[in-house]
Amino acid sequence: MDRTGAVHRGVSPRSGGSSYHIVMSGRIIQRLEKNALGRDFAVGDLHGMFSHLERALEALDFDPERDRLLSVGDLIDRGPESHRALEFLDRPWFFSVQGNHERLLMDSADDPDMASTWVALNGGEWWRDVAREEQEQFRRRIGQLPYLLEVDTDMGRVGIVHADIPLELNWQDFTEKLGTDKRLRDYAVWSRKRINRSGNGSKIPPVEGIDLVIMGHTPLQEAVHAANIYYLDTGAAYTDVLADAKLSILQIQPVRTLSAFFTGAGATSD
Repeated sequence: MDRTGAVHRGVSPRSGGSSYHIVMSGRIIQRLEKNALGRDFAVGDLHGMFSHLERALEALDFDPERDRLLSVGDLIDRGPESHRALEFLDRPWFFSVQGNHERLLMDSADDPDMASTWVALNGGEWWRDVAREEQEQFRRRIGQLPYLLEVDTDMGRVGIVHADIPLELNWQDFTEKLGTDKRLRDYAVWSRKRINRSGNGSKIPPVEGIDLVIMGHTPLQEAVHAANIYYLDTGAAYTDVLADAKLSILQIQPVRTLSAFFTGAGATSD
């Protein structure tokens, strides 16, 4: 239980109908207990590539009665099936944090200039075809997503954030300050400061206070494991500019195994 004392019990997406706890601190962090009966996976930025996700899960023999999938956010924009995000968010085995594209959707509701920029330049064209009633459903559901996920595994605690954590903060400090500091929330979904250190030859520093942190946001040619961080955005939706665009999925429970599924012109449903 976190410091708010709020514990929400849900029906487990695992066999037998057993229950598990979800602990919430407002919309800041969602904590999941260890999945003792199945596997947990983390997936990089989806950007509307849900048919490719379904094929990937089939290849992994994903069992929705026992397994869970945790997303780094950016479920929407750029790819062809952003409208399916609600479908997946309603599935009891699917969990996600907010990414910067979810924030664009939410923040553009009261900012016409931002809405125009999002739709014209940031992959939001699909929004024009969404009925007003469904737009409200999107905003309600996406507005409920946390900024952080934390899950217990056999190999330690795993945290998920979309983009970054300030270099000077450990995991505990970050989770405690996020709820009252909008600049930190913006940092969580927009920053690339930590991974940009690798561009000038510097080592990527670890996030103290947790065993593994999974991030997305920055499209990479391959998933990168540096210090105690996994970067999983491998440009799944950038099939027009990346010959090797792929969806990266990391199994985190009970063992850690990385899989990649190509999404470009050569990808098949086999």
